[in-house]
Amino acid sequence: MPTPDDLTKTPTTLSQDKVRRYKCPGCGADLLFEPKNGALTCPFCEHQERIPESKEEIVEQSYEKYLQLRPDQLQALAPNALEVACTSCGAQVIFQPPQVAGKCGFCGAPIVAQPKVPDPILCPEAVLPFRLAKDEAAGAIQRWISSRWLAPNDLKRFAVTGEISGMYVPFWTYDAYTNTHYSGQRGDYYYETEYYTEVDSEGKSVQSSRQVQRTSWHLVSGSLSRWFDDVLVSGTKSLRKDHLEQLEPWDLSELKVYDPSFLAGYLAQRYETGVADGFEQAKLYTSAVIQSDVRRDIGGDEQRVFEVDTNYSAITFKHILLPVYVGAYHLHNKLFQLVVNARTGEVQGERPYSWIKITLLVLTIIAIVAALIIWYQGQTQY
Repeated sequence: MPTPDDLTKTPTTLSQDKVRRYKCPGCGADLLFEPKNGALTCPFCEHQERIPESKEEIVEQSYEKYLQLRPDQLQALAPNALEVACTSCGAQVIFQPPQVAGKCGFCGAPIVAQPKVPDPILCPEAVLPFRLAKDEAAGAIQRWISSRWLAPNDLKRFAVTGEISGMYVPFWTYDAYTNTHYSGQRGDYYYETEYYTEVDSEGKSVQSSRQVQRTSWHLVSGSLSRWFDDVLVSGTKSLRKDHLEQLEPWDLSELKVYDPSFLAGYLAQRYETGVADGFEQAKLYTSAVIQSDVRRDIGGDEQRVFEVDTNYSAITFKHILLPVYVGAYHLHNKLFQLVVNARTGEVQGERPYSWIKITLLVLTIIAIVAALIIWYQGQTQY
């Protein structure tokens, strides 16, 4: 839980010691972040430079202070960053030269717009570095596609081309203390004996009894509190929310203090969902948890919840970047996306179905069933 001092700190800004280019001292080529060794690595002479561990701490930002944010507290993701917008889907991605954005990772369309200096944003507090290299992510996608045996062959050809982009996707995390007052009804089961008349097998009327469940309801009210920590909300609208949720869990305990060095060789997306809208999404999650808490607090066998009034306080947030590999392809005029957790290799995405393969499968099953019926009928004739 944040301390009072934490709640008064201003949003993180880039210090001057991070304003640098990543040049190889041996051959002068640009150093790129290499997931396999966690260092800036020259792709030509393999020179490595470790990214120094930051002595700073990842700071939770005050939500109330954010609401009075000044424009001069916004920054660029990196000093030499460029930004380009996809004219097809509208996604905006940020990259550092010599990295280029030739094709949109979200929709697969060629990038035709000219890069520009990005508009300032609320700089990230933390980043979760890539752990999987591109070839490992491509292998995970290939295995995922291979297990979709009713998919059309066009999907399998995508696995061969491996057209995927390493992308840092923006997320928000929220902490908050909640105090909730509720009113409702508690229902407790009890049983009564009910008598009824029925006709037995001999046609005679007989009286029988049975136990019938009833519910006794009475009014209840109460209050409860809860601390929510690191409620995760996606800051992108370019990837499906359910796919990102299915990539969880993320090892947020491994977050690093943000340093532009981690972006070397990768794209990053500008957040499309702001802090305030993200907090409203976080409240959808917290509300569901609080509803469950209320029902548990009411107790009994059934609950009726009439009113839930929740007050949020000590709200803090942080902007973080999480690593994914994104692939997009078009099939029959429809866009399909695949996304890979670049820490665990978990793959999620949309998959088309081949109606030819499905039809052949159905016909094969019908043929097998028909053959079994004919065989069984032949056996019963003897």
